[in-house]
Formats: sequence, structure tokens, C-alpha cells
Amino acid sequence: MKFFHLFFIAGLFVFSACQGQDRSKTVATTDTAKKIEVIDFYGTHRCVTCKAIEANTKYTIDNYFKDAVKKGQLEFKTVNVDEKENYDMAENFEATGTALFINVVKDGKEQHIDLTNFAFEKGRDQQAFSAELKQKLEEQLNML
Repeated sequence: MKFFHLFFIAGLFVFSACQGQDRSKTVATTDTAKKIEVIDFYGTHRCVTCKAIEANTKYTIDNYFKDAVKKGQLEFKTVNVDEKENYDMAENFEATGTALFINVVKDGKEQHIDLTNFAFEKGRDQQAFSAELKQKLEEQLNML
């Protein structure tokens, strides 16, 4: 019985350690501009949380990053993964449905930061979502 409890606790520890971490991937690009793209991938049929993720992302950018948008440092994109013309982009980000990414373009490289777990966890709480997304975007803008 002790072995089962120990095994169960170890399993919980491993599972909890994997939750809530943003995944990041770097790929080469021909774009030499320094900018950040916030990309909201979605499918044609969206749930309430999926719609809230887009609305809260747009709210955050519109309210806190107007200057960065005007300067061309920050851009918000929505991409329907079900549309044929978006297939390559969705595949590049490994997005098959609703997903939220920060794409940092710098020095000829793209860094894909996957915020999907965060987006679903906080998607229906505008205040918490906006505060955390604002912090993540400020961090990336400061490193451009």
C-alpha cells in the first residue's frame, strides 16, 4: 500500500510540474524586422472560452499597446485553421484548433511562445487574462 501511495504522489508531482508552462520554439525566417506578433488560431466552430480568448487578447492590445502597434512593433492576427490558405501557417505553429502564440521576430529568427494553456486557464477572466498577457508582452517588447 505504501508503494501505491508513493507512486501516486510521484505521478501527481510529475503531472503538476508539466502544467502551466509556456512552450517555446525557435525557427529561422527571412523577415529581418524586429516585431512581435500575437497570433490567435481558431477553428470555424468556437466555444465560449475560445471567443473570450480572442476578445481578451484584443482588449489587452487595444488598451495597453497602442503605441507599439502604431510603431509596427506589435501586431495582432487571427487565423482560422480550417481555411485552406492558413494550413501552412497553422502547421508551422503546430496549431490544430484554438491556440494563442506570441511570435517574436528578431535577427532573422522567429521564437514561437505557446500561451495556449494560459489562455484556456484565464480566458474567461478578463482581468487576470489581461494582466498576465500584458506582462508577457511587455517582457518581449523590452527584449526587442
